[in-house]
Amino acid sequence: MSNKPRNVPGVHPYDGPAGGWGALKATAIAVKTQMDALVAPQTLMRTNQPDGFDCPGCAWPDKDHKSTFQFCENGAKAVTWEATNKRVTPEFLAQNTVSSLLRQSDFQIEGYGRLTTPLRYDATTDTLVEVSWEEAFSRIGEQLQQLSPHQVEFYTSGRASNEAAYLFQLFAREYGTNNFPDCSNMCHEATSVGLPQSIGIGKGTVSLEDFDHAELILSIGHNPGTNHPRMMGTLHELARKNVPIIVFNPMRERALERFADPQNVMEMATYRSTNIASTYYLVRAGGDSAALKGIAKAVLALEEETGQALDHAFIDEHTQGFPAFKQDIETTSWTSIEAVSGLKRAELESVAQAYVKSKATILTYGMGITQHNRGTDNVRLLTNLLLMLGNIGKPGAGVCPLRGHSNVQGNRTVGITEKPSATFLNNLQQTFHFTPPQAHGHDAVQAMKAMVEGSAKALICLGGNFAVALPDSDACFPAMKKLDLSVHVATKLNRTHLLTGKETLILPCLGRTEADDQATGRQAITVEDSMSMVHASSGKLKPASPLLRSEPAIVAGMAKATLPASQVPYDELVADYDRIRDLIEKTIPGFEQYNQRIHQPGGFQMPLPPRQRIWPTPSGKAMFSVYQGDDEDPALQEADVLRMITLRSHDQYNTTIYALDDRYRGVFGRRDVLFMCDEDLQRLGLEHGDTVDLESAVPGHHMRLEGMTVIRYGIAQGSIGAYYPEANVLVPLDYIDKESGTPSYKSAPVRILRHPEITEA
Repeated sequence: MSNKPRNVPGVHPYDGPAGGWGALKATAIAVKTQMDALVAPQTLMRTNQPDGFDCPGCAWPDKDHKSTFQFCENGAKAVTWEATNKRVTPEFLAQNTVSSLLRQSDFQIEGYGRLTTPLRYDATTDTLVEVSWEEAFSRIGEQLQQLSPHQVEFYTSGRASNEAAYLFQLFAREYGTNNFPDCSNMCHEATSVGLPQSIGIGKGTVSLEDFDHAELILSIGHNPGTNHPRMMGTLHELARKNVPIIVFNPMRERALERFADPQNVMEMATYRSTNIASTYYLVRAGGDSAALKGIAKAVLALEEETGQALDHAFIDEHTQGFPAFKQDIETTSWTSIEAVSGLKRAELESVAQAYVKSKATILTYGMGITQHNRGTDNVRLLTNLLLMLGNIGKPGAGVCPLRGHSNVQGNRTVGITEKPSATFLNNLQQTFHFTPPQAHGHDAVQAMKAMVEGSAKALICLGGNFAVALPDSDACFPAMKKLDLSVHVATKLNRTHLLTGKETLILPCLGRTEADDQATGRQAITVEDSMSMVHASSGKLKPASPLLRSEPAIVAGMAKATLPASQVPYDELVADYDRIRDLIEKTIPGFEQYNQRIHQPGGFQMPLPPRQRIWPTPSGKAMFSVYQGDDEDPALQEADVLRMITLRSHDQYNTTIYALDDRYRGVFGRRDVLFMCDEDLQRLGLEHGDTVDLESAVPGHHMRLEGMTVIRYGIAQGSIGAYYPEANVLVPLDYIDKESGTPSYKSAPVRILRHPEITEA
């Protein structure tokens, strides 16, 4: 092989900071390619404002409304992508068969624009054809009446409002099922399972104000510049105040290295930026547990030396299980910790010293913690670390899981769960006079398994791109086509819609940016952000088509057609969403004076008992747990096996791809790349620019992804990165965290094979 650097098409370094002029340029391009130049500015200025709409992107909360604008680059992309002036018309669909659309990329499919009319699949012409709302609802009702409720899956996207999600769960439970797969099952379900076991509630414990009082931020397993970009404003403020931000991440991410705030006049004028991470550790994919154990072990050593490292008063008064946790940490060897984490003992001891020095620490984490075979264990382990020093329930401290979609947490709060509590079901029964099903239903992976096996016959999707978001597309895509009925409530076409069953209907809904006018006037919906703040959202734009209906109205239409004898007054509820909120208040604790409080600036926060050091666990205490072992899977111990991380590009949000660039990682116009470090390239005899194939190393699975271009990148040794959802084909459907059902997207074992067409440089 040649020693000369190889020029790889579409791959070159990006030297700018995150944010800055690059972000403004990207925002301008998004506006130019999607929206009218006169409409876009005023629309963007209403994003996350009290009289405007909640960004359809991430769930980071709003701090105040003193700044000129409350949106970021990726938020602008989300807004313009939804408020685009491009349209999918019946005429377009008549000229493009479903088969031909399926051959196009996900970027192309969504890029055609907004849906304008209800559609059904016509198998004789292989096209989507216009259908009336009345006929669509009638077809859905007839099909569901012929099926057992346990044969139907009700999927919810995190973009659905509280009001739509509440009606959706009400409809499904009166129909007779708790089958509620949702997007949280694929990302933060390990949080929803692990945190209640540790502190009694499945949500973070911090408010945005806590960041003003924090003395240390531990940032683990997330990339805020792309996935929750408005967080960068908060991290930028902290870094400029010299608050240490210690990062653990398998990859170098520009936003965690340096950031230029587009609202900081001096930085923009001088082309300067602010360093974000005070220290950056490239932890191996799947090695977070070992790193956390190493920090805990070093803290215990400092306690042994000084007697002042632990918060004994907090541990004694507020926790249980510390002795067993302490014993496990002390018996875990540094050799094991270093091998699994990829970090040195001295590095982890340095983190422990900073942690003990801090009087108030916030630990932020994302899917780099949860999307592993032991994601729930990871969540409990990081909570242990906070409990050691009493860093929950005091100003400037706590756990901060970083949710993705803007209302994924709200959906769960209002009842979208396959494991409802007996209290909630009883409240529904007392209020609506039907007996809800008691048996637990399917999560996302279980729902797809039922579809693969043929026991699930219908799928009703309130938003989302269900089959594409799940692992193992070779199993999921054919399963969709076996369904008797698939229904999709959506703003745009996506690939899942085109995986048509015997009967497929696509129902176009209003977006967040659009005016929602019902019988009693203009309506607002509500959402809950990642810090449990509930606030109103109201769009102003003229709907993309006069045939669009709101999500609550569509859910009500399906429910009325399916359950004609229902006593739920769906027409009255859709006429005035205040009435839906009154029912939420009546059946779910924490929503007292719901309609009054959403008009307060910033809304209101749902109850978070651990903030007051009240622990809703069976014992009434915060619980230390023991993480047995250090690694996730024996297959990962083999010398030729690497851990594959699936990841988003910067021009992407979940499965939605806004463009084919990944600016901060230096990839432009393509997605068929594999990120690898120098050490692994040399060990495997590969060069930057080589073409390789990947195969799953999970025993019993023969899964392959071909034609990937290797590029040199700052990533931990033994770890590789590839884009989601394309790399999902290498993640088996049953390769999950057994406790939460979360797929292991962040440490799938794979082998690299030389591509048959590989050539010498």
